[in-house]
Amino acid sequence: MKANELKGLTTAEMVEKEKTFKEELFNLRFQLATGQLENTARLSEVRKSIARIKTALRQAELQK
Repeated sequence: MKANELKGLTTAEMVEKEKTFKEELFNLRFQLATGQLENTARLSEVRKSIARIKTALRQAELQK
């Protein structure tokens, strides 16, 4: 998810997206541990998406 896509979302939507990405990250880590993960690049993509969401949430919090 790109930072530009986050600007149009509400705080509640961003929190929901973060929750979804965290669940996906958990599943990816489980697949990695069991040797079933094929696309290892997805791990870093998901981690970076979570970081982008957290950054956008913090920026919105500071602007209030």
